[in-house]
Parts: sequence; structure tokens; C-alpha cells
Amino acid sequence: MSLLIKNARVIDPSRNFDEITDILIEDGRIAALGKGFSAGEVIEADGLIAAPGLVDMHVHLRDPGQTHKEDILTGCRAAAAGGVTSLLAMPNTNPTADNPGTVEYILNKAENADAKVYVAASITKGLKSEEATDLAALKAAGAVALSDDGRPVENAAMLINAMKTAPKLGMTVVAHCESLPIANGGIMNEGEVSRKLGVKGIPDSAEDCGTQREIAYAEAFGVPIHICHVSTKNSVRMIRDAKRRGVKVTAETAPHYFSLTEQELLRRDADYRMNPPLRREEDRLEVIAGLRDGTLDAIATDHAPHTPEEKADFEKAPNGSIGMETSLSAGITNLVKTGELTIIELIAKMSTNPARILNLNAGTLAEGAPADIVLFDINESYTVNADRLHGKSKNTPFKGRELFGKVKYTLLDGKVVFN
Repeated sequence: MSLLIKNARVIDPSRNFDEITDILIEDGRIAALGKGFSAGEVIEADGLIAAPGLVDMHVHLRDPGQTHKEDILTGCRAAAAGGVTSLLAMPNTNPTADNPGTVEYILNKAENADAKVYVAASITKGLKSEEATDLAALKAAGAVALSDDGRPVENAAMLINAMKTAPKLGMTVVAHCESLPIANGGIMNEGEVSRKLGVKGIPDSAEDCGTQREIAYAEAFGVPIHICHVSTKNSVRMIRDAKRRGVKVTAETAPHYFSLTEQELLRRDADYRMNPPLRREEDRLEVIAGLRDGTLDAIATDHAPHTPEEKADFEKAPNGSIGMETSLSAGITNLVKTGELTIIELIAKMSTNPARILNLNAGTLAEGAPADIVLFDINESYTVNADRLHGKSKNTPFKGRELFGKVKYTLLDGKVVFN
């Protein structure tokens, strides 16, 4: 089975490639880039960019246990609609992905999904920081990463053991950095807006103290750590300083942190509540600076579906927003169109770099690589209509916004999974 993508602007950060050319796909893999090919099926891609499918390294699929919010198949359908071909599923399911059986369930259910699902298994059982999981058994079951995301690993010894063990197993520790006593049940950023609304806030220091702790462990023991969902200016600066000292730290942020601020919460709409929360404008600008100078290696969504009923009460609603369908467009609109990043730099942070951090066979259009490809029009704009999104939940903070960069096709192993 052969497929030819014709006359696309092909962008491949893994080889610093940016050229108008054709892509020949055979048997689900990249056969060649160039001209003069013929194939059984042709996609005319004039005016479109072809890039490696996005690798979203932070996703909550809610399956097993909360499939009224999302399930593996609907989550992957949403992924495909946003150009995401590989994703890392976080372990805060019910039951927790703290045992081989749950890991295998997720992988088995994802076999025929519209995106490739990789699993981050938990470091502690039930995310309780009381009993360590069997890391080798989780690896054998197919997990590629370790995290208690949704909560920090409060037991330092268990976290350090995971950080030391993960490299030997070929796994990545991805850390939710938060001091729960400092956060103290807050529901949004502590500051001007929280005071105006009369609700408890979460200080920057809750994230910053967690970030500093993980950096200190990585430096002390000479092991790698990946920092999740960076939202504060001080966390960006600590990571930048640690990298300069040679600490093995990588980090991600999310589209809402470089696009939005706490001012959105004045709407008293819980779709703008997530953890870590939207911060101040000065934090947003430092997050962008961190993306620009390489302090922040990756952009991930922290896709966290909740039902409209759950999000109806501003103060009692659970934290989290969805993001896979809008992440590429948010990056194009708020980073590329504003001149902060080039399109090849954006694709690197959304595909090539996450694949490298997680050691995945993804994020490249090199010959022989899986034909996981997104085709999009960088100049086409659209208004985000939450009701037309492809997942079960609609809690997007980008609803009603005009974004640039419309996904036209997503290919998974050479098969069109979104058009």
C-alpha cells in the first residue's frame, strides 16, 4: 500500500529540514522525500505544511474508571483531530496505573485507536506516597514513564529511587512539582484576581518549591528529571539556571500558560481552572522566554476532561481543561504568528523533543520512520466551538477564540485517521 503527499512544505526538526517536496509512504513508513514518485493514493498538499505527528507527553484519558469524561478511543479521536499521533497517558485512573494489569488494559484497548498511546505508570501505589510500585514489572508490562501526576510524590525516598532506577529501565520520570501544604486547597492563582473573587489562591511558591526539590535531587544524584506543566516565572528561571549548571533536567509547559492569564477567572468559569493555575502576565511572558531560549523543551497539553455538570460550580469544580485539539493552533497563534518561535521550533517542541525525552520512535520524517504525519494550513483561522470538539468533554479554555493553523489531515502509520 503506497500513498504520496504532493507539494507540501515539509518540516522535520529532527533533521532541520524545511522544503517544499513530496513524501512517499509505503507500508505505513516514510519511504522517501523528493520528486518524481508515483503511488496508488495521492494527497494534494499545496499550501499545507507536513510535519511529524505531534507527541503530547501529558494526557489524562480517564480510562479506566472515569469513562463518562473520556475514554481511550474518544481521547485518541480528539488527539487525531489536533494532529497528535502519540500521547503519554497519565496514571491517575481508577484503578491507578500502578500495576501491570492496568497498564496492559490501557495498551490493549488502544491497539485500534486513532493515536499511539504510551503509559506513564505511577511511582507509588494509589498515588498515596505510602508504598512503592514494582517499577521493573511496570516496565515489563509496557510502561515507558513514571509519575504520580495529579499529585506530587511526597515520599522523597520513593521519588529518588524512581529517579535512580528509571534510566536503567529505559524509562523517564515526569514530575508533578507541587508542595501540597503550601497549595493548601487553593483553587486558582493567589493574587489580585483571587482576592477580588474572594476565593482561596495557590501561591507561586507551591510550584516553585516542588520544582526546586526535583532539581536538587537530579543534581545530587546525577540522574535525569522531567518537570511537568511549568507555569511560574521562578520555576522557569530555576530550570534555566539548573541547565546552565549541567543538571539533567527537561521541562514542559502547556498552551494555556503561554496564552492566558488569571484575568480569565474573572468570568467565574471553571473551564479556566486547572492545576497549576493560570498565573500573571509576568509569568506568561517568562514562560514564552523559556520556550524561546530552550529552557522549556516541550509543549504538552495536560488534557484533563471533565463533564459540563462537574464544571458547573466555579468553586467546587475539579481542576483541568482539555487541549489536544487546539494545542497546535494555540502555538501557531500565540508563538509563531507573534514572532516568538519559528514554525520549525514549534514543531520541535510539540513533536521531536517530546519523542526524544520519552525515547519514542516518533517526532521525525526520516526514511524508515513510522508515517505519523500532520498536515495543516498555518494561515487558516477558525473559531473554537466547544460543541464540535471530538472528545466527550468540552472544557476548553480556548472556546470562542479565533486561532490560526487548521489541521487538515492526520496520518497514523500511513493511514488517514483525521480528514
